[in-house]
Amino acid sequence: MSRASIRVRAIPRAAGPMPERQYRASRWCRVLGNPTAYRVLKTLADGPRAPSELAAELGRGLANVSMTLRHLRELDLVRYRRQGTRLLYRLKSPRVAPVLEAMERAVAELGPATP
Repeated sequence: MSRASIRVRAIPRAAGPMPERQYRASRWCRVLGNPTAYRVLKTLADGPRAPSELAAELGRGLANVSMTLRHLRELDLVRYRRQGTRLLYRLKSPRVAPVLEAMERAVAELGPATP
């Protein structure tokens, strides 16, 4: 099955009672499954960036990066501030970067995925 044919369904809110914190965590996990979103967060862990800088660093289109930033903003993972005519994005909390590092350590400990 090609990557393009894989569809990710929205997480149903009515799937049963779930505390708000768990629901938000599940949404964060879902967005971290997007390689562009993950790379944007990793890059922002090094400091604030403008969307055009992120696009250039990641080798992605500006529209793709801007859409990803919008989703990350909606999930409260990033925030921005205006600097002249530019928007500079940064991680909303310094706790996000250690979560990404912990995920990478766990993946390294588990070893390669098996089919």
